[in-house]
Amino acid sequence: MAGKGANSSNTKGKKKEVKKETGLGLSYKKDDNFGEWYSEVVVNGEMIEYYDISGCYILRPWAMSIWEIMQTFFDAEIKKMKIRNCYFPLFVSPGVLQKEKDHIEGFAPEVAWVTKSGESDLEVPIAIRPTSETVMYPYFSKWIRGHRDLPLRLNQWCNVVRWEFSNPTPFIRSREFLWQEGHTAFATKEEADTEVIDILELYRHIYEEFLAVPVIKGKKSEHEKFAGGLYTTTVEAFIPNTGRGIQGATSHCLGQNFAKMFEINFENDKGEKAMVWQNSWAYTTRTIGVMIMVHGDDKGLVLPPKIASVQVIVIPVPYKDANTQGIFDACAATVKTLNESGIRAEVDSRDNYSPGWKYSHWEMKGVPLRIEIGPKDFANNQVRAVRRDNSAKIDIPMANLVEQVNDLLNNIQKSLFEVAKQKRDACIQVVNTWEEFAEALSQKKMIMAPWCDEEEVEKDVKARTKGEMGAAKSLCSPFDQPELPEGTLCFASGKPARKWTYWGRSY
Repeated sequence: MAGKGANSSNTKGKKKEVKKETGLGLSYKKDDNFGEWYSEVVVNGEMIEYYDISGCYILRPWAMSIWEIMQTFFDAEIKKMKIRNCYFPLFVSPGVLQKEKDHIEGFAPEVAWVTKSGESDLEVPIAIRPTSETVMYPYFSKWIRGHRDLPLRLNQWCNVVRWEFSNPTPFIRSREFLWQEGHTAFATKEEADTEVIDILELYRHIYEEFLAVPVIKGKKSEHEKFAGGLYTTTVEAFIPNTGRGIQGATSHCLGQNFAKMFEINFENDKGEKAMVWQNSWAYTTRTIGVMIMVHGDDKGLVLPPKIASVQVIVIPVPYKDANTQGIFDACAATVKTLNESGIRAEVDSRDNYSPGWKYSHWEMKGVPLRIEIGPKDFANNQVRAVRRDNSAKIDIPMANLVEQVNDLLNNIQKSLFEVAKQKRDACIQVVNTWEEFAEALSQKKMIMAPWCDEEEVEKDVKARTKGEMGAAKSLCSPFDQPELPEGTLCFASGKPARKWTYWGRSY
């Protein structure tokens, strides 16, 4: 895929020929053709490979290592909260799936069914889980009898299948994806409410502290909330290049709706029969796609150091008459020193590729910091460090290696977040009228507008903004609400406004 557009058959000159041989470089620019750029960068950066079933993708080690780093963090945090891991089957019986009507209506178009075994039709088709509420809750009712059985707090790391038919996009919309899903039950609503916010803060931490992606914490509208739930909270991200919001991760309070359907009752400490309060919450491999979209550039991926499996790539740069062995030994010693200090570093000592080719290769893969050691560096007992995010170069004495590399990695992490936040904030526009809203939408903005909080008005906004780019919808009402002056009217209906809400097109 890479380089095809740049190399026509009549191209002359060595530089073009080298590009053709190596296949390095991207054919599309992020600002010119975002969709093609993204499709190319996820493959050339060795994150995914396309599979022969549409909407399914192979996650390569470069992507899985990012998932594992986030998983390690999140798993440790939920264990501190006394949430325990379990595993429920992939298959769901139709009777159970259809028990909660609003819930299954929300998922029905995406449910995949197993209908055959070998050549024989199954007597009863079996669904493949799109989410696990209906898989788990019959057993919650079996395990919960009295108040001493509460809280019940479970999580599972697994895959789910949603048979998406519209615009499958690696990491963002796929027919199978990896996630964690937490399912918990409490004696009181207060306990459930507290957990919803605690989990949402962990999701913010993953995006902002690990992926260096700014998010807005808020509540989904009644129209956009989880089907069958009481309310949904979200961390909402924004992709400036496309002018689209993207739901980063959600934490739902399910209320007592599922408890009613699945008869999850308990005897409270007064000996009275009561229904549990439930939550469910999840984040997925979509996180990786959001990170790529926000930070990637025309050279490829740009990985924040905290989630990069290789934080530093060391490249020997020998010349013909140089002390090649000495340079290679210095590279090995550099990697050893960095690894021993907890920095994830590797050396690229392959002799069948030039240093220039290696620079492009590791830039494409987004490694945060490149260290070059050539004859001059070797003679001066130093290394040259080159940042992936801004190409800045700095010479580091070997004596200060660990300290300065750590400082650089911390600075890159911080800088990526700050730059992303500046770009996101530049796209936010406050409006008060429909005319201002329509104009901001045409400019691909994330729009903050006063709203009456009525579902019919939201549906009307969707209907009035339908077009080639897709309709606008509410993204979330931020927890951090600006002051709403008395007498402020809804931008869409002219009725009294009840809150500020973010609106825009969305993935």
